[in-house]
Amino acid sequence: MSELPVYERFHSWQGEGYHMGKSAFFIRLHGCPVHCPWCDSAGTWHPDHKPQSIKRMPAHDLADEAFLACPEIVVITGGEPAIHDLIGLAYQLRSRNLPVHIETCGAYPIMGEMDWITISPKWAAPPIEENLERADEWKIIVEDEHSIAKWCEVLPLKNMDTPVWLHPEWSQSKNPMVLHSINEWVKENGFPFRAGFQLHKIFKSDQEDKRSKPEASLSHLPEDS
Repeated sequence: MSELPVYERFHSWQGEGYHMGKSAFFIRLHGCPVHCPWCDSAGTWHPDHKPQSIKRMPAHDLADEAFLACPEIVVITGGEPAIHDLIGLAYQLRSRNLPVHIETCGAYPIMGEMDWITISPKWAAPPIEENLERADEWKIIVEDEHSIAKWCEVLPLKNMDTPVWLHPEWSQSKNPMVLHSINEWVKENGFPFRAGFQLHKIFKSDQEDKRSKPEASLSHLPEDS
């Protein structure tokens, strides 16, 4: 029986990207080898936030819980969800006619049949070649005013035929230089670039489900934490 280490699962709506605003059931899994210094899901991996005991759940139980919520989509996230074998979970969700989305850094093979793949590349673990071709959309985290140009140097983002969302890293979401860099990049380049934001954080929509946990952020910790 397929079991996965579950940090949290909750019913909310997708606050980012192409499917923004859609009713969504989120399954957030433990574990991430990337360790971004601004991580807002540090409860999935960082020793200062990680719970002492990790709940493991069978894939069919997760799928049943998602089905009862009647969402439009199910989003598997983390941590880094692609470090897990998701074949069983994806099968159980799809067998209940639930579209399966994944949010990943793209550095690991994706095991399981997905209906939508969002790749948010990270410097510590760049995307592998096979995932470059599988992405349905990209989410670039804009840490400073130079981030977008740097990513365009290492990834062929200007040549993508899928949307490339430019998201201010949340602790920089009011930084005028970061916001200006996104504004100018979109105006000067157009498609595939799109201005993005984590709209659900403004609505605090995730927290309205009691199964959701408070955000565990590393935004103010040093990079080598």
